[in-house]
Amino acid sequence: MEHSYNYMQQGAGGPARDHRLILNARKTLDISGVKQVESFDSEEFLLETDMGYLSIRGHNLQMKNLDVEEGNVSIQGRIDDLVYLDQHHGEKSKGLFGKLFK
Repeated sequence: MEHSYNYMQQGAGGPARDHRLILNARKTLDISGVKQVESFDSEEFLLETDMGYLSIRGHNLQMKNLDVEEGNVSIQGRIDDLVYLDQHHGEKSKGLFGKLFK
């Protein structure tokens, strides 16, 4: 946890942003602390967050809101799976997702 906090401080260049997930009835997902949207389609989103890479899987997924300055993303659809990818294996995981989304 401490490593993540330091990472957030360095990455943001100021106070760390809160990283929160708000899931409502598996139909809408609001996420804060998003650094970058790596890739997305109707079945999977890959986001770089202040706490590492986050994979969101489901059906008929759509990005409803993207606020790059504040780091907020809203996703709508049927959300089946939320998985944080291990920071220590981030390069391998990113490579795998890179191959899937080419």
